[in-house]
Amino acid sequence: MLLYNMMNSILGTIYIVSNDDFIIKVLIDEEQWIEFREKIKEELVYSDTQLLQEAVTQLKEYFSGDRKVFDLPLYQTGTDFQRKVWKSLQNIPYGNTLSYLDIAESVNSPKAVRAVGQANRRNNLPIIVPCHRVIGKNNSLTGYAGNKIDLKEKLLQLEGVRI
Repeated sequence: MLLYNMMNSILGTIYIVSNDDFIIKVLIDEEQWIEFREKIKEELVYSDTQLLQEAVTQLKEYFSGDRKVFDLPLYQTGTDFQRKVWKSLQNIPYGNTLSYLDIAESVNSPKAVRAVGQANRRNNLPIIVPCHRVIGKNNSLTGYAGNKIDLKEKLLQLEGVRI
């Protein structure tokens, strides 16, 4: 069984999903939520567990500008490369950006720029694992949550990044 809670934000409704011990998914729009519900095999139950309450609190603090770093137990499945990329994303400071090339170099794979993009796309914990802080090397905003560049722009503006 999976548990979820939700909150309203400048992006719309955000859904946070957990198992008993970890935050495992953040969905940042209704379309993603519907797709997720159709794909999963486990029962999905609305809950107010301490973990989900803390996740909602930290996300609210982030959106109000009071939180720069998240402190939640997280779990994502992926390849070794993807996990390295996601770890690298968590090292990008609030209000800063890096290019896909910068991330590729940080995981010792300078030619894997496209693979970094794919790892970002497979990040199940957007905002908390800040894939929105990765931009094109020419400072262009490129893909976010599929084709939701407007959400990426809102998050970067919230953090004070000049676009």
